[in-house]
Amino acid sequence: MPKTFKYSTKPGAERNKFRPDSVATFTVAEPSPLLAFLFAAMPDRKKTQVKALLAHRQVAVNGVPFTQFDHQLRPGDTVKVNFTREWKVFYNRRLKIVYEDDDILVVNKGYGLLSMGTDTKSDGTAYAILQEYVKWADPRNKIFIVHRLDRDTSGLMVFAKNVKAKEALQHNWNNMVLERKYLAVVEGTPDPAEGVRRSYLAENSRYEVYSTDKKEEGQLAVTRYRTLKSRNGYSLMEVMLDTGRKNQIRVHMKDLGHPIAGDRRYGAKSSPIHRMALHAQTLRFVHPVTRKDMNFSTPVPISFAKMVKGPEERFDETDD
Repeated sequence: MPKTFKYSTKPGAERNKFRPDSVATFTVAEPSPLLAFLFAAMPDRKKTQVKALLAHRQVAVNGVPFTQFDHQLRPGDTVKVNFTREWKVFYNRRLKIVYEDDDILVVNKGYGLLSMGTDTKSDGTAYAILQEYVKWADPRNKIFIVHRLDRDTSGLMVFAKNVKAKEALQHNWNNMVLERKYLAVVEGTPDPAEGVRRSYLAENSRYEVYSTDKKEEGQLAVTRYRTLKSRNGYSLMEVMLDTGRKNQIRVHMKDLGHPIAGDRRYGAKSSPIHRMALHAQTLRFVHPVTRKDMNFSTPVPISFAKMVKGPEERFDETDD
């Protein structure tokens, strides 16, 4: 059973001088089994020493610790070897790390989890959880939020791990984000089945966002959508954003007359899965430092699929 990351601070630990781990970083140039790659990358070390590093969870591939000697590496993978201690395995039931390197963290956020703190809540947010995680490696480490998801929206988010990455993503967000795709289950069956919704979004004194045709009153929002499946009074929708405004999808689905299931604030009359049925499925962007094309996607949440399933379809009882 792998050891998992735990948050703990010993009395007086903050007074101890931090000593960084001894870590070697390698980039994979061609396909190779992990152990064979390690032998070639560290020719000065005995093979028994290299095997011991692998066995003791001191080798990580793309931020994930591995012990399997035959794990297949791909060109572009990053392999890190910690000669000081084992890598820790991050675990949180509502937040999964999808990708990590020296500059960014990509996570899959569960519904009901705030992206960052508010005036009344600062602990237990995605930001706070990840901040504690990065400080395990070095108490001086920081995490920076780049964009947000609503508390009741699940799915992919990217965080920056340094100021350079943060500023590159924040200042060039619209240019660096190549694709943002969401899944939503809405009430009823949209007609037409696909299209584009364009309006200006403004916010009232109750912090509710609404559409207006007045350019001077709001910010332009453009949402593209298509119906993937309709059944049982609901429709599974694929939604793409040309702009990223607050509550944009929620408002535009309401404008179409088909609010997102579970979204009482914007007109839903039902909540069959006891949450808002909105999930950030795909996030594709330009890496803020390496300029590589970063493309991440998650499966359709099982609870969403069940809402539009036919009698012949079966699903594992383990939900999202």
